[in-house]
Amino acid sequence: MADRFPPIDPPMRYPRRTPEPDDNAFNREGRRQEASEKVVKSRKTFHLARLSDFFITGEFDIVFFALTMLLLAIGLVMLLSASYPTAYYQSDNSYSYFIKQLIFAVVGFVAMIVASKLDYKIYKDLLKIMLPVSMLLLVVVLFYNNGKTSGNGEKFRRYIPLFSGVTFQPSEVAKFVLIVTLAVFFSKFAGKIKTFKYGIFFPLAIIAVFCGLIVLENHVSCTILMFLIGASIMFAGGSNKWLFWLGVIVVAAAVIVVFMFPDMLPQYVQDKLMAFTDKDFEPLKGRWQINNSLYAIGSGGFFGVGLGNSKQKYMYVSEPQNDFIFSIVCEELGFIGAIIIIILFVLLVLRGIQISMKARDKFGSYIALGITAQIGIQTVFNILVVTDAIPNTGIALPFFSYGGTALVMLLFEAGVVLSISRKANQRKI
Repeated sequence: MADRFPPIDPPMRYPRRTPEPDDNAFNREGRRQEASEKVVKSRKTFHLARLSDFFITGEFDIVFFALTMLLLAIGLVMLLSASYPTAYYQSDNSYSYFIKQLIFAVVGFVAMIVASKLDYKIYKDLLKIMLPVSMLLLVVVLFYNNGKTSGNGEKFRRYIPLFSGVTFQPSEVAKFVLIVTLAVFFSKFAGKIKTFKYGIFFPLAIIAVFCGLIVLENHVSCTILMFLIGASIMFAGGSNKWLFWLGVIVVAAAVIVVFMFPDMLPQYVQDKLMAFTDKDFEPLKGRWQINNSLYAIGSGGFFGVGLGNSKQKYMYVSEPQNDFIFSIVCEELGFIGAIIIIILFVLLVLRGIQISMKARDKFGSYIALGITAQIGIQTVFNILVVTDAIPNTGIALPFFSYGGTALVMLLFEAGVVLSISRKANQRKI
C-alpha cells in the first residue's frame, strides 16, 4: 500500500521579496500624478487637433470648379446684356443690376473658396443652429411686405429688407438647410430607411414643414422645388421604392386634380394655370411675359442676333434680368448658344452626381446629391417655363438670374460640393 504512493516533497519556500524603494506609496502616487498629467496634455493636444480638422487639404475637383466658374462668367455677361434697358429705365444707371450682381458674385466666390476648405462634416454639428435659425427666418419674413403683389392684390412675402435696397431671401438658405437635415437623417437611420416610419413618414414630415412655411410666402415655385429636392434625397437614400413610387402617383394625381379644379389655389396661381392652358388668355396681361419670351426665342434663330442686340429686352419681356433671362440668351446667342449653355449645365450636374457617388460617407454623398439636384431641377424648370412647356412658376436660372441671396448661396453650395470632392480622393481628369 505504501509503495503505491511515493512520498511527497514538502513545498518549496521562496524568500520574501523586499519591497523596492519605487514600490512605496509615495512613488506610486507620483506615477499616478505623472500619468494624469499626460492624459491632460493628450486631451489638450486632441482639442487642438480638432480645431485643425475643421479645414481640409488636397485638391478639389477642378472640372466641377471650372464648369461653375464658366457658367458664372457667362451668366454675368448675359445679365449685363439683358438688364441694362430695364436698369436705365428704373434708375438712370444701365449698370445698376450688373454692379450689384458682380458684388454678389465676388462675395459668393469667397464663400465658395472658404466652403471648399472647410470639412463638410462640420454642417452636421452646425445643424443644431442652422435649423432653428432657418425656421425663424421663414417665420419672420411673413411679417414683411415689400410692396410686391400679384395682379389680384395678393402679397408676396419673400424678402427681408436689410439696407440701401438690399434684401435677404430666407428661402434660399432654407434649401441648403433642408438638404443638410435630410442628409443627417438618412445617414443616421440608414438601417431603418426601408420602413415606412423612417423611409417615408419622417422625411415627408421634414419636407412638409419647410414647404408649409414657404407656401405662406406665396412662393409656389420654391415650394415645388423644395419638395423635389427632398424627394431626390429620399430616392437616393434608399426609401422603399414601392412606397416612393406610390407617393409619386399620388402627387401626379394631385396635380391632375389641381388642373381640373384650380379654384382651390390662390388667385395668382389660377391665373398662371389659365394662361398656360388658354393661349389666348389676356395677351396684354396674363400671357404678355410668356408670349414675348417666345417671340425672343423665335427671333434668335439658329445663330442669334448677336450679343447685346436683343429687341425683346426693351420693355417687352417683363423682368428680363430675372426668371426670363434665358429667352434673351436664346435671342442673342441663338439655338447654338442656348444648346452650349444647356450642355454646360448637364456636365455640371453629371459631375456633381459623380462626386456624390465617390464621397467617403453617406452624409457627404447626400449633400452633394441634394445640391446637384437643386441646380439641375431649377435649370430644367426655368427652361420649361421660358419655352411655355409648363405654367409660369417664376423660378430663377442658376448663375444667370439676378438675385444676391440666390447667387451667394449657390456659390457657397458649390464650395460644399468641392469640399466633398477633396475628401473623396477622386481621380482628376
